[in-house]
Amino acid sequence: MAKKWVLCFMVVLMAASLLAACTSNNSGSNGNKGNNGANAEQSPSPAATVKAEIAPEAPMLAELVKAGTLKPVEERMPVKEDIMIEPVFEEIGQYGGEWNFPWNGPDDKWGISMATEEAMFRFKEDGTSVEPNVAKGYDVNADATEYKIYLRQGMKWSDGVPFTADDVIFYWEHMLIPETFGKALYDCYYSVNPVTGEKTRAEIVKVDDYTVKVTFKDPSVLFLERLAIDNKWFFAPAHYYKTILPEFIGEEAALAKAKEYGFEDLKNFGIWTGYYYWLYPQRPTLRAWVAKNDMNSDRFIMERNPYYFKTDSEGQQLPYMDRIVLTKMQDKSHKLLETMAGHVEVGSFDFTDYTVLKENEAKGNYRVIPWSTPNWSSTGVQLNQTTEDPKLRALFQDIRFREALSLAADRKEISEIITNGLGEASQASIQKGLPNYQEGWSNQWTAYDTDGAAKLLDEIGLKWDAAHKYRTFADGSDLTLTIYREDPSDNEKFIELIRKYYEGVGLKTDVKIVDQGSFFDLKYANKIPVTVKTVSVLNVAFRPDELVPLRVITPWFGHYGLYTSSQGKEGVKPEGDVAKILEDWDKLKAAKTKEEVQKWTDDIIKLHQKNQWVIGYTAPTPGLVVARNDVRNVPSLIASDETRYIGHAHPAQFFIKK
Repeated sequence: MAKKWVLCFMVVLMAASLLAACTSNNSGSNGNKGNNGANAEQSPSPAATVKAEIAPEAPMLAELVKAGTLKPVEERMPVKEDIMIEPVFEEIGQYGGEWNFPWNGPDDKWGISMATEEAMFRFKEDGTSVEPNVAKGYDVNADATEYKIYLRQGMKWSDGVPFTADDVIFYWEHMLIPETFGKALYDCYYSVNPVTGEKTRAEIVKVDDYTVKVTFKDPSVLFLERLAIDNKWFFAPAHYYKTILPEFIGEEAALAKAKEYGFEDLKNFGIWTGYYYWLYPQRPTLRAWVAKNDMNSDRFIMERNPYYFKTDSEGQQLPYMDRIVLTKMQDKSHKLLETMAGHVEVGSFDFTDYTVLKENEAKGNYRVIPWSTPNWSSTGVQLNQTTEDPKLRALFQDIRFREALSLAADRKEISEIITNGLGEASQASIQKGLPNYQEGWSNQWTAYDTDGAAKLLDEIGLKWDAAHKYRTFADGSDLTLTIYREDPSDNEKFIELIRKYYEGVGLKTDVKIVDQGSFFDLKYANKIPVTVKTVSVLNVAFRPDELVPLRVITPWFGHYGLYTSSQGKEGVKPEGDVAKILEDWDKLKAAKTKEEVQKWTDDIIKLHQKNQWVIGYTAPTPGLVVARNDVRNVPSLIASDETRYIGHAHPAQFFIKK
């Protein structure tokens, strides 16, 4: 039965992809102020229907206006020509209802962030280019050294205070440059000299209340795309941060404020209120929903923003749903059970849950919607190239060892057990149809060849213990591969299969299970030698983080990323082909044309193909979005970090159909 579902699933996925391509909306800027994301180009899809009576705002807000506690809707939004008209995927919606959103508490902060994010520029539906969002438009000069970003006149923060260019400049001068929230200045703000390789920081100035200018010393042809990924919220409410930052109120007063928020030090206070700000009711936002209570509550509530700057094509202020209720779940299975019971309006799942979700689709009154992904594989392993143990590090950096781990696994068995046969035997590689696809890469080292693996391990010099059960290092010392499993993100069945295959060629394998927060901390401390992760990259030119060691983020390059982000003060200095990747990245950043960008991205990808730092065992499978049948305007799109997963569907236009 599962096989039939898989075949049906593939047909549905292909049909959904074709539909998305045919109905893709091309709203937004084409590089000038006129096409600003707030005009007729942002029309709804042809399938949209018009309601007989149009209410300009939600009933709960209309009641507040009637009571005199809230200004009329026309006074709360940008001037008419600057209001952003959000396309809908199916039909004009209805107001009301709640989105029950499973989560694991504050450590699970990114899921709700991506669902509610409002970036300065966001990716279009096909994921290939960006369009204005918080910005209403932009101009760029011929050599891509000067960008003017235009904001929406009359736009307001969620507390009613005007949003202006001052909020962009404040964020740049008082939060980004001084690293108030613990992050080094993002790579998108630097240009690179094509001759010397010198990096120079951009200059950002206010032109007028609704215009900022970004000037680079050298061309930065991908600035907007990189901004949409590196630093989506290129702004902050100056009026709020002036009441909590020590720069403005002094360290003693700021520490007192920190304690009010539950922090004992200013560093963590700055990180959480500056970087994870959407979790705090005190902090004004531009998002469709605003935090209303303590994030540590069993039911964390985000309620509609009365000053939200978007409407549908009929002039109804979004969002349609009144609130998002984030209910703490015990674990992944709890979320799955709640969804199958019809208690979750919209949720995201891995393909590993496909069979059980399909089995309960009719009973639970929901539909399973496939989303394509830019993943390199559906199952994979990464070896930390900078792992602390010097003998392990030398082993992991030996390409013969990575090839041996690839040959040691039975990909057909992995495919059947983990992906129901949909994820065919494959190496971690770029999928056909995506930028920088390399012919033949998916077949590299994919044979199931334990003899070949053993021969490579012998060549490296690995010995056997006295019982001839496990391999040792050449000096006879213990060799153990410790896989860190992030619970509940990583697939337990796959890890046990990998352990079986590795031990089948004499490699003793241990598994340590850690929670999401601990995994994050261990990764940054360079304490994870092996992990079961793949990479997901829509376009390395847009988002290099998983393939180029610019900061600590992806396990395979470990503290090479720290060396880059600290400018050589910490971490491990990249060498060989890893250093070559960074050189190519700087050349890409210095590119004057899109053709040059293509050349350098190809070179980076070919280095990955040559070295296979990320080992994959089965081809990518789709991501899953589950929507209750009465929830409309939920499309099938691209599930990727660049496009912000479910946020790519613009949830402000989700609604519950009565």
